[in-house]
Amino acid sequence: MPIVSHLTSVHSRYDTRIFLKECRSLSSAGFRVSLVVADGNGDEVNDDVNIFDVGVSRGRLDRMFKTTQRVFEKARALDAVIYHLHDPELIPIGLKLKRLGKTVIFDAHEDVPKQMLGKPYLNRPAKWLLSKVFEAYEAWACKRLDAVITATPFIRDKFLAINPKSIDINNFPMLGELAAGTTDWAQKENQLCYVGGIGSIRGIKEIVQAMAFVEGGARLQLGGRFAEKNVEAEVRAYAGWHAVDELGWLDREGVRAVLNRSVAGLVTLHPVINYIDALPVKMFEYMSAGVPVIASYFPLWREIVEGNQCGLCVDPMKPESIAVAIDFLINNPEKAEQMGRNGQRAVQEKYNWDIEEAKLLKFYQNWTQ
Repeated sequence: MPIVSHLTSVHSRYDTRIFLKECRSLSSAGFRVSLVVADGNGDEVNDDVNIFDVGVSRGRLDRMFKTTQRVFEKARALDAVIYHLHDPELIPIGLKLKRLGKTVIFDAHEDVPKQMLGKPYLNRPAKWLLSKVFEAYEAWACKRLDAVITATPFIRDKFLAINPKSIDINNFPMLGELAAGTTDWAQKENQLCYVGGIGSIRGIKEIVQAMAFVEGGARLQLGGRFAEKNVEAEVRAYAGWHAVDELGWLDREGVRAVLNRSVAGLVTLHPVINYIDALPVKMFEYMSAGVPVIASYFPLWREIVEGNQCGLCVDPMKPESIAVAIDFLINNPEKAEQMGRNGQRAVQEKYNWDIEEAKLLKFYQNWTQ
C-alpha cells in the first residue's frame, strides 16, 4: 500500500476526526500512514500511525508562516504518494506538493467563508471582505487539487461546483466508543451536560442563565475550555452558575463517564450562518451514548432530533425555553429514556463511523489503483 501523509498545523495529534477516525481507519486497511502535527510533544508511533512533530507555534503569525513551512518541509521529506490537508492555511503548501507531482486532498472541516461571517470580534465590513477574499482563493486553489473531502453534505455541495471530485465523510461517532450496549438508566444522576468548545455563539450564556430557571436541583456538567476570557468572567457572575460543575477539558473516557450519568445533552448553538447547516459532532455523540438531545431549532437539526424522536428542539436564545426542556426530561424519565434509545438506534443504523469509513476507503482506493 502507498504512503499516506495527513498534515495539520492546528489540530491536536489525537484529534477525533483526523487521528481516531481517518488515520486509524486507513492504517487498519493496510495503508502506511503518517501524521504531521505541530504541538511540541515529539514524534511517536500510535496504532501503527507514524506521528511527526514539527514543533509548537509561537502565536498566530508564526503558525501561519513558519509552522506551515516546517510542515511542508517534513511532508516533502516523507515523500508520500497522497497528502491529506486538514487546515485552510495549508492549502498553499498543497499547491506546492501538487507541483512536485503528488496527489493532494483537502479536508474541509468547516465552511470557512461562512465561519468568517460569524466571527464576533470582526466588524461587518471586515467580515464580508475577508469572507469574499478567502472564498475566491479557496475556489481557485481547490480546483487545482486532486479532490476535496468535506465534513458535511452541505459543504460537499459547495465544493462540487469547484471540484467535481468532492465527497462528504461525516464526523459521525464510532460505534461502542461512548457507550457499550443499551444505556442503563438506573445509573443516571440528576444532571445534564454540555461537552465541547465553550463560547458565546455556542450558547454558554443562555445555558448558564437557564440553570437559574431549572427546578429540582439538576446540575450542569460543563466539559471543555472557555474560548473567551470576558465571557467566562461574565457567566461566572450569573445566578445559574451555582448549578454548574466545571470539569475542564475531558479525554474520551471522561466524556463517556459524563454521558453515562447525564439525563440530557445540550447543543444549543446560536443561529449564526455557519451553524444552521452544520452537523455538530456532540449531537451525534450524545445520541450514540443514549442521551436525549436538547438542540437549537434549526430546520436540519429538527429533522434529525424530532425526526428520530431523540430529544427536544428549543429557541437557543431564550434561557427559559432551554430550562423548560431540561425540566421535562428530568421530570419524565421514561420518556427521556425512550428518546435516548431512539437516538442510539438512529446512530447504529445510519449516523456512525462504520458507514463513513467505508466511503473513505473506497474514495482512497480510487487514487491507489
